[in-house]
Amino acid sequence: MNQPDQNVLSVRGLSVRFGALTAVNNVSFDAKRGHITSVIGPNGAGKSTLFNLISGAIRPSSGKVSFNGQDVTARGPDHLVKAGLARSFQITNLFFELSVFENLRLAAQALEPAIHAWLPVRRSGIALARAEELIAQFGLSAKAHELAGYLSHGEQRRLEIAVALACKPRMLLLDEPTQGMSHADTEETGEMIKSLAGELSILLVEHDVGLVMNLSDHVVVMTQGAKLAEGLPSAVRANPAVQAAYFGQGGHHA
Repeated sequence: MNQPDQNVLSVRGLSVRFGALTAVNNVSFDAKRGHITSVIGPNGAGKSTLFNLISGAIRPSSGKVSFNGQDVTARGPDHLVKAGLARSFQITNLFFELSVFENLRLAAQALEPAIHAWLPVRRSGIALARAEELIAQFGLSAKAHELAGYLSHGEQRRLEIAVALACKPRMLLLDEPTQGMSHADTEETGEMIKSLAGELSILLVEHDVGLVMNLSDHVVVMTQGAKLAEGLPSAVRANPAVQAAYFGQGGHHA
């Protein structure tokens, strides 16, 4: 039995219904502190809906989400960020008309004490330092003063993850971070996500099975809105029910 403090995130009996459709049906799992926990499943399995329930974008019909022992069910994104839970979406949330550096500095502004709010932006020392730190960490130095809109798809996704980390969250929720990426960009992003785990806990919703199996400490498999299986990547991959539901659908989706 896990000690309660090992679990940074606990999802219990989470369900949501849209009219007659039950999009997510009684899903429960735990995410351990410092680990990468991934949710996979075929298209239409309810992965992104589950992500939206956990991240507060959708209110559940029933069930509970706890983060660091605190009930955060259906709390808004602002509340979750303050609690230390940050998220990055399938749909970009970058300011394309601002530079890479400005995107990061704006995101890090929340680290400044409220009393600094009236100071000129250039005096925001904490935010400026955090932006510099992230540019170095994410290998964006050569692009720091380029407009975000001009970055390649892979670079934009990397910047989005950096933006989500600007406020120093304790857990990062990533929804399909490699969607639309080339194989090389996917591998690079996978390595980067792996390097972040440890101090940071990560919940990853992803369609790329190969990536998930290489990255994850724990895998949750969904199909038709419900949890089908969970466990170590090797056990999940070997599970006959998972193979039938997922790998049986035209290969490995990797």
